[in-house]
Amino acid sequence: MQRENCDLGRVLQNWPYVPGEVSVRLVRTARGREVLQMRVDLGILQIEIDGRPDGTRPHGAETYFDYLVEQKLTHGRGFRLNEDQAAEVEREFMQFYYRRTCWLALNDYERAVRDADHNLALLDFVADCAPDEEWLLEHEQYRPFILFQRTQAAALNELEQGNSEGAIEQFNRGIERLRTCLRQYRSQEAPLGDLDDDLTAADREEDEIIVRLIEIREALREQYDIGLTLEERLRDAVEQEEYELAARLRDQIARQRKQRTSTSGSS
Repeated sequence: MQRENCDLGRVLQNWPYVPGEVSVRLVRTARGREVLQMRVDLGILQIEIDGRPDGTRPHGAETYFDYLVEQKLTHGRGFRLNEDQAAEVEREFMQFYYRRTCWLALNDYERAVRDADHNLALLDFVADCAPDEEWLLEHEQYRPFILFQRTQAAALNELEQGNSEGAIEQFNRGIERLRTCLRQYRSQEAPLGDLDDDLTAADREEDEIIVRLIEIREALREQYDIGLTLEERLRDAVEQEEYELAARLRDQIARQRKQRTSTSGSS
């Protein structure tokens, strides 16, 4: 039985799909709550801004990840994902990916970081209870891309708050996390960032991601005339065994963090 009032044709016509473009908007529902909408090839995705993106509470938990944590606590170290649970992990993984894409398109970097962290934590969790090694490797291949987006979002969030040095440090931390990820793909230890004949295609792609982050970091450093950050100076001092200077820099970093925490708490 056809129901003409359910036709979305006019809605879709008023918001045409543009191939290759991420089209996102934040709207209010009839009941007044905000939701995200993303225009995709065959329609519109409507996404909740908090909790699980589809608005459900799997088995009463805020997310399926939270439910799985409860299951692991109940069943102990021998807990393994069954076929249905693995499928639900993939569903939630994709939902958070879509919402992260929306936040990035809207320049809401803090919430983009939040959703990236959810999927990274989900990957860490399933590493111990994946149904098999092949399934795990298939999903681990997305970690570098998530880290890349998270690093950019975290750095831009710091920049929006006027903390240019913090933005540089977010790039530094992200690059180190990506390098750790890169090591896990290698069967033998090799100098970080090197490209050689023994590296797989995945290794090369990840190295290119690291190079890209370094390029963005240095462009940012030049644009905002940022010299070495306190943490970079601290690392150099430790490497040069200048321990008195390192101690002074640690104190300065601690004071800076305390001041930033105090400022954010009072705002």
